[in-house]
Amino acid sequence: MTARVLPALGPAQELRVPREVERVLPNGLCVRAIRRPGVPLVELRLRIPFAKANLARAELLAQTLFSGTETMSNRDIAVGLQAVGGGLSAAVDPDWLMISGNGLVTGLDRILDILAEVLTGATYPQDEVATERGRLVDRIQVANSQPAHLARVALLKRMYGKHPYAVQTPEPDQVRAVRPGQLRALHAERVHPAGANLVIVGDLPPNKALDAAERALSGWNGAGRPVQMPPAPPLTPGPLLLVDRPGVVQSSLRVALPAVERTHPEHAALQLANLVFGGYFSSRWVENIREDKGYTYGPHSQVEHAAAGSALIAAAEVATEVTAPALLETFYELGRLASLPPKEDELEQARQYALGTLRLGMSTQAGLAGLASMYAAFGLRLDFLAEHAARLAAATRDEVAAAAATYLAPSRAVTVVLGDAERIEGPLSALLPVERHVAS
Repeated sequence: MTARVLPALGPAQELRVPREVERVLPNGLCVRAIRRPGVPLVELRLRIPFAKANLARAELLAQTLFSGTETMSNRDIAVGLQAVGGGLSAAVDPDWLMISGNGLVTGLDRILDILAEVLTGATYPQDEVATERGRLVDRIQVANSQPAHLARVALLKRMYGKHPYAVQTPEPDQVRAVRPGQLRALHAERVHPAGANLVIVGDLPPNKALDAAERALSGWNGAGRPVQMPPAPPLTPGPLLLVDRPGVVQSSLRVALPAVERTHPEHAALQLANLVFGGYFSSRWVENIREDKGYTYGPHSQVEHAAAGSALIAAAEVATEVTAPALLETFYELGRLASLPPKEDELEQARQYALGTLRLGMSTQAGLAGLASMYAAFGLRLDFLAEHAARLAAATRDEVAAAAATYLAPSRAVTVVLGDAERIEGPLSALLPVERHVAS
């Protein structure tokens, strides 16, 4: 059978982003509106600075934020949103309290009114807090039984030491101790528009969206002040951290490497270097330890950006008996890319993937709202997407090679392995000095 020849990749096209209109309200809230015609829907994304908040209280606050106010029960909130085909939800990470919403364009005023009601008057009823507290404890306990979660926990502690990023999941007992009064106090202290940003994407004129936001949210208390997250410490290579879980049949490999923020001149080149290494299915690492050797099903690497710093994280789950060989091949692929420039065709394939992913991310209202909100959180406008796409398109083979040599060298790696230490410590110690810990 004759092999089919794939057509050549087309030239990269300029990325065009929709117009973004911004207004800063008197209370400090920055509102950005983007018109996306096509469907009569609207997407909202609100980010409120939440750095250094108590983990257990912050998680439970996000789970119970829409549990009721002085004038609305949780059922009233749900019915009011459903009447306009809408919904609102909250989540929290080490930097932000994030509220997401959507609904019919005709229901935007109602969605914003309910959002304002919750932001200014959430009461955190006892029964609702108790219910969600139990659910959160259950989720944490389930997570604490999962190797991937435990490997992530160990990696964060190894990467960040005493920095707040080192611990991102509360202990069950910490959650059990949270009371409604503490949530009301945290809300009063931290849920303010100062430093917050709201993005609205939908099929309506931007100024109309901005007017609606100002009408509904201008009464939100602007007296708060964002808490600053200290800069993340630089990664410190050292012994491989081996977290012992006796009897498990798989090992979780985690490797952290230094990275740069989105606005850094080398960010585009590093993103391409990461894709060539392990950032998508056609990468070298996937080809090596998945397709060629069958050590794992889904290895993956990505650059993670947080407010206080960025890092490149590589992760793979492998059978216990091939733990050391898989790690050896990981270091081999990192070293190969850090030492030799990528081939022109594989760089071009990674480039097209990166540019295509950007376009795909903007293809829906929800995706566009998420991107605009994420960039707003870092003080960037949506125009940055077009600038970044241009840098991806222009990055040369030499620039990608230089970024790989600077950031992907195995000597700069922080390495964590979670698995059965009795079976894997010996082979691993032939690669690196090993520091053994017991899984908590």
